[in-house]
Amino acid sequence: MMIISVTEENYLKAIFSAAHLSESRVGNQLIAEKLSINPASVTEMLRRLHDKKLIQYNRADGAKLTAQGLKSAIKVVRKHRLWETFLVGHLNFTWDEVHEIAEQLEHIQSDKLLDELDRFLGNPGFDPHGDPIPNKSGKIPVLKSKILVEAEIGKKLKVVKVADNTASFLKYLDKQGIALGDIIFVKEVQDFDGSLLVELKGKREIYLSAEAARKIMVE
Repeated sequence: MMIISVTEENYLKAIFSAAHLSESRVGNQLIAEKLSINPASVTEMLRRLHDKKLIQYNRADGAKLTAQGLKSAIKVVRKHRLWETFLVGHLNFTWDEVHEIAEQLEHIQSDKLLDELDRFLGNPGFDPHGDPIPNKSGKIPVLKSKILVEAEIGKKLKVVKVADNTASFLKYLDKQGIALGDIIFVKEVQDFDGSLLVELKGKREIYLSAEAARKIMVE
């Protein structure tokens, strides 16, 4: 069985995440941004992952996960999102507190622990931020949604995902009283700056900036 280090797992997860934001091949710069490191330090690790046949890589075209690399990356993502679900649902953590803790827990290698955690949680399809949780076979649930800023005025909408999991944005949503599952209506869009007047839960109206509305996913 191939041994994959914590650092290597972080790279695989970064490539997996970045590939959803760009073309299938991911350049050094984008990987470095995902990992908050200097781009100059990325090349050596990518070559190592290439030698392990976890990615296909060349300096000109960037990196692409192989079948084995994709399987490993999805497993790390699955662990991360299951742990976030557990921490919020059973240990009284808030959704803005769990990311860094899950970053540590995602590297635990016990398959039995992972499977039992999944079973204990009832095989959830989505984590506390609305991100899909891959199942044991690696299949990722599909969430049909769009960003709030593109929503029709007057249409009943449900908040299903946030596209920004940073603590600052999640705390902002808490202050606004917005959570996953909430029903909202867009009542007005300001021509000047694109900000939205929305009705939340049928009770009160709040203004959201266009920037915030681009980070809220609805269906």
